Amino acid sequence: MGNASAREQTRKVFVGNVAVGGGAPVSVQSMCTTRTSDVVATLEQIGQLAQAGCEIVRVAVPDAASLEGFEGICAASPLPVVADIHFDYKLAIGAAQRGAAALRVNPGNIGSWERVDAVIDAAQQAGIPIRIGVNAGSLDPEVDKRTDLTLPQKLVASCEAFVRHFEGRGFTDVVLSAKAHSVPVTIQTYRMLAERLPQYPLHVGVTEAGTLRQGTVKNCVAVGTLLEQGIGDTMRLSLTADPVEEVRVAWELLAALGMRRLHPELVSCPTCGRTQVNLIGMAQEVERRLQNVRAPISVAVMGCVVNGPGEARDADIGIACGKGSGLIFVGGEPLCKVDEEHLVDELFAEIERRF
Repeated sequence: MGNASAREQTRKVFVGNVAVGGGAPVSVQSMCTTRTSDVVATLEQIGQLAQAGCEIVRVAVPDAASLEGFEGICAASPLPVVADIHFDYKLAIGAAQRGAAALRVNPGNIGSWERVDAVIDAAQQAGIPIRIGVNAGSLDPEVDKRTDLTLPQKLVASCEAFVRHFEGRGFTDVVLSAKAHSVPVTIQTYRMLAERLPQYPLHVGVTEAGTLRQGTVKNCVAVGTLLEQGIGDTMRLSLTADPVEEVRVAWELLAALGMRRLHPELVSCPTCGRTQVNLIGMAQEVERRLQNVRAPISVAVMGCVVNGPGEARDADIGIACGKGSGLIFVGGEPLCKVDEEHLVDELFAEIERRF
């Protein structure tokens, strides 16, 4: 279990009905890739994300024409909807008035403090939080030109400057993020944020992390390191992929850390010369079908008697394969022997009966 002490120190903020900070479970977010003006397509994608376990969804509001669609999305979405705003403060005000559960803004690219204040006022009137989202490419202009600071120091200094201004306006319903595409920079930045601004919930992730494989590795290294240290209250694992994959990876990460589990855990051996079945294909098929199982169980797919019920005896249920057949075992004890071609079907029939 990761260290929860830092998370318990943060102020609890509500994004719709989802608690962020104050010791609440680390929540999983993603962002729609559809055009916000296409309400039907966006709601369909939100439904897919919700089915995968997403708890907060963000949508882009790039122009005034998107606001009408945004209102319809908020009204029908099964998840709280965060408006992603850049540059035009009027869009943030419009989104707050049309049902946003939260606003994501970078004060550094909103413009003058007067415009930032107008956004703060709109959020206060709507009773919704603001995520101050700072990126390596869009810092506080005064901080960005300093040559005496490292990039992590610039990111943290930008957050501190913005937070001080928000506090001066009496607005503390804030979540912070300070993302970079570099794993070391991300880790250093969030460690500093947790130390310097411990009262504010942190939205963690690696921005522009890349496609599915590279992005998964970078996000899991950075975010996994932070979560294990008790840093991070909500997360989005950005991937250049179907956003449903972001949610799946996020839950796998939380499960691997022993923090939260939504779907079953798959335990499978790497195969070797002893294996006499198509173990890779079998494991992939089990993994695919487990996506439809909502039970916090562990399921083993083992290739031979060496890696069978013995090494996987702590799994709730599993397969131990031999030559053209295998044993289904429960709690480390053999249940029945099944031909290879029927093994997966029989495994899932047993899962359905028992779990």
